[in-house]
Amino acid sequence: MNQLNLFIELTRLKKPIGYMLLFWPCAWGLTLAYDFNENLNLYFFYLILFFLGSVFMRSAGCIVNDIHDREFDGKVFRTKDRPIASGKISIKIAIFYSVTLCFLALLVLINFNLFTIILAFGSMPLAFTYPLMKRFTYWPQLFLGITFNYGLILGWTAIKNEISFVPILFYIGAIFWTLGYDTIYGYQDLKDDEIIGLKSTSIKFKSKAKKFLYVCYSLLILFFALGGFVMEFNNYYFLLLVLPFLHLFIYQIKIFNLNDPSSCLRAFKSNNLFGLIIFLNILIIKNI
Repeated sequence: MNQLNLFIELTRLKKPIGYMLLFWPCAWGLTLAYDFNENLNLYFFYLILFFLGSVFMRSAGCIVNDIHDREFDGKVFRTKDRPIASGKISIKIAIFYSVTLCFLALLVLINFNLFTIILAFGSMPLAFTYPLMKRFTYWPQLFLGITFNYGLILGWTAIKNEISFVPILFYIGAIFWTLGYDTIYGYQDLKDDEIIGLKSTSIKFKSKAKKFLYVCYSLLILFFALGGFVMEFNNYYFLLLVLPFLHLFIYQIKIFNLNDPSSCLRAFKSNNLFGLIIFLNILIIKNI
């Protein structure tokens, strides 16, 4: 039982925000591409597969991140008790868990078409090198955005078996979404990260945090609007975009206080609601 609890702690399974932020772009891409005049069984089957894949890959990614960051985690108050940093789980066991989770993700992946499988493998180098970026650049959140939202492309190609301009527009918008929310998340560890010499957009823009978030979220809405225009969505789509706009600008940025870690976490977690709103927006527009 103790090993099970350590595994759950290691993979953050009790913190669903991580795998939900990975899942929502997959769901967006799938819903954008799907023809809802066809049988819905395939849609729901793929939706479940993308959810499972998100859980497996997010869990594996947490382990890889903790292996890379074990020395840094021990020096940061929020992360010092993580299983690897605290020595509760060995590196060998952690690698075994990560490989097993990747294998489970592979079992999910082989249900899709060959093009999607090849594209998914192309994202692997990004997924496993992202944790190193904070050592070399102030833009690790950009690399996270490129990696975390890759499922939007995969969701589209799972149905269309090709890439078009539409998912790329939404993908770029989603990257700016991640740039915003992970910058907020990074402010929880701002002081510790500065002391140990790590880099992030949270540190780079600490004196103008909200301005940076306004830019990121404005570009997010812009690219999602452009995507809707190219998809020839009706006016209801653009009207419904007001809801995520209000969530980001009136609620999320409003409650965010870089000097209050609890407000940073609350603002960060609210992005699960944003993901759901966008998903429902696309789903409604594709079915009216």
